[in-house]
Amino acid sequence: MSTPAILEVDSLVAGYGLDSDGLGAGVRASTRNHQRLVLRGITFSLTSGSVLGLIGPNGAGKSTLIRVISGALPAAGGHVRVGGRDLASLTSRERASCLAVVPQARNLPAAFTVWETVLLGRTPHLNWLGQTSDHDEALAVEAMQRTDTLGLADRRMGELSGGEQQRVLLARALAQSSPGSQPEPQPRACSLLLLDEPAAHLDLHYQVSLLDLVRDLAHQDGYAVLLALHDLNLVARYADRVALLEQGELKAIGAPDKVLEPVLLSRTFQVALQVYPAGPGGRKWIMPEG
Repeated sequence: MSTPAILEVDSLVAGYGLDSDGLGAGVRASTRNHQRLVLRGITFSLTSGSVLGLIGPNGAGKSTLIRVISGALPAAGGHVRVGGRDLASLTSRERASCLAVVPQARNLPAAFTVWETVLLGRTPHLNWLGQTSDHDEALAVEAMQRTDTLGLADRRMGELSGGEQQRVLLARALAQSSPGSQPEPQPRACSLLLLDEPAAHLDLHYQVSLLDLVRDLAHQDGYAVLLALHDLNLVARYADRVALLEQGELKAIGAPDKVLEPVLLSRTFQVALQVYPAGPGGRKWIMPEG
């Protein structure tokens, strides 16, 4: 029996300043009203327990796609469904309860402690007084243990390295996507993690440490992970499937060995690339030609 999709994106059209019809007045007026169509007819799905690597040149629409799926940017056409429900029908609290975004670690409140930052993830689940419960705090501790950040609890965010900050943001996302504020066990309706270039500006040690953890969250904890990355070799190492965007269109999606092939990559990134075997499991090593 096939695993039901946590995320379903169907014929998605999106951009900035567009009308609700997406391909209608918004596009026709784009030259005079600074309206810009970014994504065109994007369709794919993502199941629990897997990592979908999102790749493409700068400006291909990767960050815009993550913004639409997170609810930060409305779709101009098509549909996004999370846990079987249309994203547009969900309240902000409902969205925050089943999906979480892990941005790049930048512009963080330097004076906040790690504990305060992670506990912010529980905000969508708090009561009308905004009070945290013992259950909320227990979930925050669990998220910090999972990301190896509990020992940093009393440190200020401004004192941390980039890799440590990124793990704290992941802990915050895990705390957010945990069930509500009742102590009784609750099923996780959907656990979707959206990561937009989380390894950017990190040294190799922190890249590997963070992405090992992300892969474990998918394979061991059952999260569905959409992971946007620039580094094609990291995608080859960590993604179960790869989606290739080019100029706002989905050019290919499938297993890494089907998408990460030299002709397609060279054409998309406009540089001659070679793809070499990199050990067992069909992994690839991608390098410029010559």
